[in-house]
Amino acid sequence: MTMLVIESSPWNNNDFAIPYPTYFHPSSDNEMFQWQNRMRRLKRRYLFSFAGAPRPNLQDSIRGEIINQCQASRRKCKLLECNSNKCHKPVNVMKMFQSSVFCLQPPGDSYTRRSAFDSILAGCIPVFFHPGSAYVQYLWHLPKNYKKYSVFIPSNHVKDRENQHRKDVASNFETESSKYEGGGYKADS
Repeated sequence: MTMLVIESSPWNNNDFAIPYPTYFHPSSDNEMFQWQNRMRRLKRRYLFSFAGAPRPNLQDSIRGEIINQCQASRRKCKLLECNSNKCHKPVNVMKMFQSSVFCLQPPGDSYTRRSAFDSILAGCIPVFFHPGSAYVQYLWHLPKNYKKYSVFIPSNHVKDRENQHRKDVASNFETESSKYEGGGYKADS
């Protein structure tokens, strides 16, 4: 039997992942085109953003490190901490994504995240840290060539104790943003 699920299992060939429901629900093609044009014209104040909370009980979680790095780069990174109810209000999440060039999508309790599709709808380029977050999940919904719509950073580069990978990742973000049409990133001086 074929199963349509939010997150497919690598052990079950009959599971097919479908995207999480998003916060955007257009009622016509015209509404969709207007939205797309508006997202393309936005000036994005932040280079990257993250909506989430740490997962200290998950052994391999990189969320705590991402939060620390974001807090250390407040002029370039917007953090929406989900310990409170802020993330339960769609307007807060979408507003942040609309103000960012890249949206960090580290795994949480599972590999996939609802906010991955919200970030794409907001014109924010998702940054994935595990192939199971999108590339092997949404085979029917996303382009096979993930470089067309996202950035991939292996999670071990975030946790690199020598900091070399972290420095490389940080320096490459601005270079990557210039590759995308309409990036519009303007850091506050």
